[in-house]
Amino acid sequence: MRKKLVISTGAGMSAESGISTFRDSGGLWETYPVMDVASAEGFARNPELVHRFYNERRKELVKAQPNAGHRGLVELEQWFETYVITQNVDDLHERAGSSNVLHLHGELMKIRSMRRDDRIYTLTPDNLETTTETRDKYGDPVRPHIVFFQEAVPNIEPAIELASAADIFVVIGTSLAVYPAASLLHYVGSGKPIYYIDPNPAAVPAGVTVIKTGASEGVARLIEILKQKEGIE
Repeated sequence: MRKKLVISTGAGMSAESGISTFRDSGGLWETYPVMDVASAEGFARNPELVHRFYNERRKELVKAQPNAGHRGLVELEQWFETYVITQNVDDLHERAGSSNVLHLHGELMKIRSMRRDDRIYTLTPDNLETTTETRDKYGDPVRPHIVFFQEAVPNIEPAIELASAADIFVVIGTSLAVYPAASLLHYVGSGKPIYYIDPNPAAVPAGVTVIKTGASEGVARLIEILKQKEGIE
């Protein structure tokens, strides 16, 4: 039976693809006050601004391509039962070919009904923009399919289950400052190996193997480490 490899990714995973990060120097939060464009209160106060903000993020996303780090995680599926838990709202993991992706904070290329949370729609590259006037086929107003600040994270329980069941756990490109996502490594079973890939790693518990580099180089190193440890030719 193949080992279960669970990978938790953050903004640094997509930075090399040209996706703007939020917290880094020069990031989106320096341009846009976070509570204006990414909170439930902000959306209620100025939905037009929030629609425009995510329209711009989608235009950026469709021009981006998965990087070598994304593709490397797909390569790992040859040898491991691989799951990706991502804080990112982009679709680069899916476009790279990852089979099992769980989005914690929503998906940029999707919108949903404001009356029925289960009515979710995928946008296309030639139909990216929404406004306060956009309606679905039922006549419902729509909103970005994004987990705003001040909202619950619906997928955190499945993410905790995956982390708890991991034989190997990997964290890539995250400051470990965003909860509840940052708590996932604490659910990993005692003695299970944990790897952390980041060019500016945060403090981590003893026993975590830190690979201090960007996502693409870090995933390449991770592949070599895991192949050596697991005796994979």
